[in-house]
Amino acid sequence: MKRVILSVAVMAAMGLTSCKSETKKVEEITTTEAAKEIAMTDLSFGVRGNCGMCKNTIEKAANSVEGVTDANWDKDKKKIDVSFDSSKTDAMAIHNAIAASGYDTEKVAGNEEAYKNLPGCCQYDHEMMMNQSGEMKSDDHSNHDH
Repeated sequence: MKRVILSVAVMAAMGLTSCKSETKKVEEITTTEAAKEIAMTDLSFGVRGNCGMCKNTIEKAANSVEGVTDANWDKDKKKIDVSFDSSKTDAMAIHNAIAASGYDTEKVAGNEEAYKNLPGCCQYDHEMMMNQSGEMKSDDHSNHDH
């Protein structure tokens, strides 16, 4: 009889212990997911380029950086919007990856050898404006009469 009672007590203790550890696992997962959300950073900066092929190359270069979750280059504004995990990478790593593919960013000049290997339609004017608002600007005629 004592063995039966002892066996039941041991089984009950094991059951309570296993439930307690499962609760702990759920808490750890929730904490990890919250930490991921906090580490996400959104960034926008200028990148020179001309066409849809440029868009593909620029976005592919940005997405190749570990920690980048989304990259979208706007052809008209010459601007890229990037979301990344700041615990895995930083803005300069993204600038450098895009520049290595041949494209100028606001902070890093494009790799000349990579630029020369871009298709003709992708070889942009190195003086073009970047990170534009998207608004059409009227010509400035203040420096001459007419």
